[in-house]
Amino acid sequence: MSEDNFIKFEDGFFVDADYAESFRKLGLTSIDAVFNFQGDENLHKSNMAKHRSRLKFDLADMGKTLFLKRYNHVPKITQIKNWVSRKNKASTADYDRLPTQDLEPAGIGTPKTIAYGSQWGSMFEKRSFMFMENVEGGVSLEEKLPEYFYDAGLPPRHKLRCEFINKLADFTRRFHDTGYRHRDYYLCHIFLVDEKDLCLIDMHRSFKPSLSSEKYRLKDITQLHYSAPGDIISQADRLRFYLRYRGKDKPDDSDREFLRKVKRKAWRVAVHDIKHGRTVPFAK
Repeated sequence: MSEDNFIKFEDGFFVDADYAESFRKLGLTSIDAVFNFQGDENLHKSNMAKHRSRLKFDLADMGKTLFLKRYNHVPKITQIKNWVSRKNKASTADYDRLPTQDLEPAGIGTPKTIAYGSQWGSMFEKRSFMFMENVEGGVSLEEKLPEYFYDAGLPPRHKLRCEFINKLADFTRRFHDTGYRHRDYYLCHIFLVDEKDLCLIDMHRSFKPSLSSEKYRLKDITQLHYSAPGDIISQADRLRFYLRYRGKDKPDDSDREFLRKVKRKAWRVAVHDIKHGRTVPFAK
């Protein structure tokens, strides 16, 4: 995401110039206005931290749908943990926004940032936010896989399944090759756009670990495995994904050990979810 096209509304508040007039019409010209804005739909979830809020609304004059993420009075200990894990001091919203600048050159699609901003005290962030454009023509892979996954009857459909598994594996490898780990790499955060391109959303937990890179690679692959429905994604699909991801024709001992770790970690999470009455997708 290039920042060349952004203009400054006030200190700490920047808007894509193409959207500036639409923001003015809505009265979104100050950080106070952003945090008082109600939007069209509140996307609050029961497990969302108190300092986070998400809204969805339409820009009728541009025919666009936008999402607003706001972070208000993030606990200081959370901010410090973010600074340490990411090895840089930035606003909470920027941890969601800035990775897209590294991912775009690597061919990893992400939602377009429309506006962003933050306010700081003497040391700690007071509040921050970002506006993102809806992924037009996109649907999350949790919501719906391509049609050919629901009919395994014909060889052409099998070929399309294999091609898609390879696409997802290549996408995941390119993402990990940037050094980033998502830490929330479930199918709900991977979108298929216009039945051909993949897009990754919700980057706020992503970071570039140094000493623990392999630990978080395992976490990402486990989350993807966990969220892939067992009644649709076969064991053969999963192995095909992994081998493509690793660039191998067959697994060696280290691969087998890694896959055992994935399964053990997934089942530890599953036991907890089952106890609390939650669905375990991979165990269907």
